[in-house]
Parts: sequence; C-alpha cells; structure tokens
Amino acid sequence: MLNEFLSEPSNQPLVSIVVPVYNGGDNFRKCLDSLSHWADSAEVIVVSDGESDGSWQLAQSYGAKVIRLPVSKGPANARNVGARAALSDVILFIDADVEIHAETVERVYRTFEDSSVAALIGSYDDAPGALNFLSQYKNLFHHYTHQQGREEASTFWGACGAVRKEIFLKVGEFDASYRRPCIEDIELGYRLRQAGYRIRLCKDIHVKHLKHWTSFSLLRAEVFYRALPWMALLLRLRQTHPQQYRQFSSDLNLKWSSRLSVVLVYTLCLCLVLSVFWQGALIAGLLCATVLLAINLPVYQFFYRKRGALFALRVLPWHWLYFFYSGLAFVVGTLRHQAHAVRKSFA
Repeated sequence: MLNEFLSEPSNQPLVSIVVPVYNGGDNFRKCLDSLSHWADSAEVIVVSDGESDGSWQLAQSYGAKVIRLPVSKGPANARNVGARAALSDVILFIDADVEIHAETVERVYRTFEDSSVAALIGSYDDAPGALNFLSQYKNLFHHYTHQQGREEASTFWGACGAVRKEIFLKVGEFDASYRRPCIEDIELGYRLRQAGYRIRLCKDIHVKHLKHWTSFSLLRAEVFYRALPWMALLLRLRQTHPQQYRQFSSDLNLKWSSRLSVVLVYTLCLCLVLSVFWQGALIAGLLCATVLLAINLPVYQFFYRKRGALFALRVLPWHWLYFFYSGLAFVVGTLRHQAHAVRKSFA
C-alpha cells in the first residue's frame, strides 16, 4: 500500500503539511525528522512565528519551504499564512512538538478520497515522548478521549488535523484573534459544522506528542488557554446557535459523565468541609467518591492497562482536579458572560 501510494503520479503535492513554530528546540528537530520521510510526496511548509532560536534555519536544512514572520502573532495566524501558500488541495496541520507516524500522511490522503469528508482529526498515540508522570498522564488522557469519541466529530484539532484548502478558506480560516495556543482549532471545527461540512475523527491516524508537561504549564494551559475560552465560546454558541450548542456540548470530553463528575467532585469537597462539624458528611463524601470511581472506571481501567496500578492511582487526584477546574471555569465563564451582557445592555 505504501509503495503504491508513493508511486501515484501527481502534478502537485498529495498533501501540504503546515507547521507553525516558535522556538521549537529539540522537539522541532524530531518533528522535522519524522516529516522528512515524506519529502518526495508531501509539501512541508514551516511558518516561523517570530522565533529567535534559529528554528527557521533548521527547517531550511531539512528542505522545508520556510515562511518567516517578523513578529509572533500566535499559531492560528501562522497556520493561516502557511495554508494560503499551500499547493495541495489537502492541508495537514501539525504542531512543532509532535512526530508523525510512518503511515500518517498516507492515511490522511486516503481518507480524503471520500468526497464527503471536509476535514479530519487524528489522535495522540499511547506512547508520549516525555517520560515524566504528568506528560504521560496528560497525553494518554488525550489519546483515550479521542479513541472514545464519535467518528462524526464536531471539533477540529491543530496538532494533527487536515482540511480541504478550498473549504478552509471559504469558512474564514482560523480565528487569528487567539494569540496563544488556545481553542482556535475547536472554534474552526464548530464553524465547519455550522456550515454543514463533515469532520471525521480518524482513530487510526496517530502522532506522538513530545511536550514535557509540568504542574504549572499543565494547569495554566488547561484553565486559561482551554477551559475558560472554551466555556466562553460555548456560551456564545448557546446564544447564537442553540441547536448546534446542544450537539457540540456533548462531544468528546463534554459528555454527561464528565458533567456529573463535576457535580460529584464539588459535592465531595463540600462534604469534606462539613465533616468538621458533622461526621455524617464523611459517609456522604465516601458515597460521592464511590460514584466518581464507578462512572469513570473505564478511564482508570485504561490507565491500569497502559501503565499499571500505581500509575492509575496517581491519576485519581489529577483527574478529579480536572473536574474541579472544569466546574470552576463554568462558573467563572458564566459570570463573565452575564456581566458582558449587562454591560452591553447599558451601552
């Protein structure tokens, strides 16, 4: 299949791979290594987003087409610039801290042989590059979420997502007002679905994430670059597109079990506080913890199979913390939304 794929005649690249980079470091070198295997059949476009570590020179040494931006305006803008320069009808967006697998490009191209597919997203693999616990937990959880998701997706994903160039330009590209790695890909996915286009979650298209997560970087990204802006986006959708909001809000990690888990985590916290005054609250808290374990058992079984019992136990506090700050983002996001509506009404 691979030899047949590579030998197909074409007057243009089969796929244009767009990689935004800002001071990519050694992970970017590994990314370029993995992309170099496709130099004969895919166009690699690296957009240097105002970086200062010479990543653009490294990309040139690998034979990539390099576009240099003098000032960093974020990955959303960089992807847009790269997509406009693409020669292929299919654009594959890859982050600078991922490695593609040997079969990734071929599977992307083959998926687009189905004319009904406007875009696709892949998944992180189950062997993250960084070996510390938080990196393994974060990336394996992402892998699990995508592997359990519906194949008819409602969101896009910039780390490993492909789209037909004509459609990408037609819907207005990524929203460049997102200046940091944020939810610009999710927002694009919602616009694609609102316009009636099909996004497919391809569970057999994998990339390896190389990012090293720390407690600070994980919580900052999860709360400020993901949870809060995602909540703001969903609240806007509820106001402007109520039917799509109901569909989008049940996708991926916004399922009913996650919402119930948020309620249970906050109830558990309340029970722990009340237990200082009332011992019966401990029983209620134990019940909440038991239900939390039960409804999330598939997640913990996944971690147990992949990394063993001790790792799965270490996952518990981080997974419950995830539900805690997800609930906090809902409250803060709702208050912000209501405050904005009040200010607008008096304007």
